[in-house]
Amino acid sequence: MATLPFMPNSDDDKADLLEHIATNLPRYADLLEISPQRLEALKADAVCFRYTLHGMGVAQAYSQSCTNFKNLQRDGGTGNAGWPTMPILPEPAPPAVQPGIIPRLAALAKDIKNHKNYTPSIGQDLWLIGSGKVVDTSIWKPILSVYSEAGHPVIEWAKGGASALEIWTDRGDGNNFVFLAVNMEPNSTDLSPLPATGALWKYKAIYRLHDQQVGQWSDVISVAVGI
Repeated sequence: MATLPFMPNSDDDKADLLEHIATNLPRYADLLEISPQRLEALKADAVCFRYTLHGMGVAQAYSQSCTNFKNLQRDGGTGNAGWPTMPILPEPAPPAVQPGIIPRLAALAKDIKNHKNYTPSIGQDLWLIGSGKVVDTSIWKPILSVYSEAGHPVIEWAKGGASALEIWTDRGDGNNFVFLAVNMEPNSTDLSPLPATGALWKYKAIYRLHDQQVGQWSDVISVAVGI
């Protein structure tokens, strides 16, 4: 469990808040007279904002990879002489929403707090009160993407409110998924020896908080390695 102020400062925490309210507000929708259309819009905002943050992380990692490649071309050294591999975002991408996700969230929070049926306990449950809110880690699910740098897979992920990410890999050798690493900061490079022939390596991951697995396993991603 962890605490989170309202309104959060970081984009990752804002995304957590959006997801939490989108998940829990339907329980109070009738009581607070929140329309189905507004609930659907809130859910779309939460999905789209999280996807946008993930895309930014992927783009930033690819930009750094290009910079490293440019420096290698210019100055020489050891590394992969091939072009950096363009990253691929998870599909399908969610529909785009209108600008102003956080102002819409703030307006929704104001309407909820001004409703005649609102109570402090509802505010605490929805994280609309600055103290005493509890993060529901059961809904945390890493979003992974992967590209190759110098032949080795680089697993991209966002940290959010977690302490670390636990990564498992399936190398197609009949052993299924086995533990790879626990990383405290994004992103994660698999420096395991590469196979002499082509293979498809798969990865999945789960967040960790206070040395414990929390939330849900990510979707499985894969990347071709070797010659």
